[in-house]
Amino acid sequence: MKIEDYELLLKLNEIGTIRGTAKAVLISQPAVTQRLKYIEEYFSQPIFIRTSKSLVLTPAGEMILDHAKEVIVHEQGIKNSLARSSEEVQGTLSIACSSLVSQRFLPSILAEYTKKYPKVAIDLVTGISEGIKKNHKNYHVCIIRGEKLKESISTKLFEDPLYIFDTEPFPEDKIKERPLISFKSDDSMHEQVDNWLYHHQDQIKPLKMLRVDQIETCKQFMKEGLGMAVLPKSVSDSMMDDYANIPMNLNGERVTRDTWVCYQDGTRKLPQVDHFITALLNQKFQ
Repeated sequence: MKIEDYELLLKLNEIGTIRGTAKAVLISQPAVTQRLKYIEEYFSQPIFIRTSKSLVLTPAGEMILDHAKEVIVHEQGIKNSLARSSEEVQGTLSIACSSLVSQRFLPSILAEYTKKYPKVAIDLVTGISEGIKKNHKNYHVCIIRGEKLKESISTKLFEDPLYIFDTEPFPEDKIKERPLISFKSDDSMHEQVDNWLYHHQDQIKPLKMLRVDQIETCKQFMKEGLGMAVLPKSVSDSMMDDYANIPMNLNGERVTRDTWVCYQDGTRKLPQVDHFITALLNQKFQ
């Protein structure tokens, strides 16, 4: 059995279908089926029951999955120990990163990092900060937006002021009534916007809500005149001169989305992790 076989079992259990797993691991569906058949023959036990909707673990499969988790943890522990004992920076660096940061800032940071430390294997997951927080202990480093992780060491990377944009001007003498476009984000972002709108009811009244999946889609909808959009400065600074906008202030202070780097105590003893966190802290984000 290879470590990749154990990882495949965990991925099959996580996703629940052979088709979905094949898409996630970027190999063909027949190859996944054949690999699962080999693993079940190796253990002489069926691991999953194939139903019309999903894969269901058998009692033997539950035991094998527990074993797979232990094997992967042990394997990662050995790699980390070797990385600590080696003069050359190597090993695996697992990162979970907010989608916005991963799109705008992370590519250049990782490009520079991998040039300096080519033997480090990067394991990267991107997504909404709320989801990352739930599984933060699975990663060496988490880069999240909104509230920091209280149970981790958290350092603020930058503050990102929020603005509300529109193709139409913001009048000073009457209430602005327009649709409001929002993009998929964690609850804290929506709470910030709702709180700001509540305290500015005499200025802005959203007629309806248009919800889209990504921030870029939100920007394009706004540019086409479909409504207002609340956007962070980091992705909208080039739009300041072209579209009507107002900064979101509340009680005399800017409303911002803070970005944090978070990690567990002791993680920086791993050289590959320490060098990456140092690179983040030295980065100029604004």
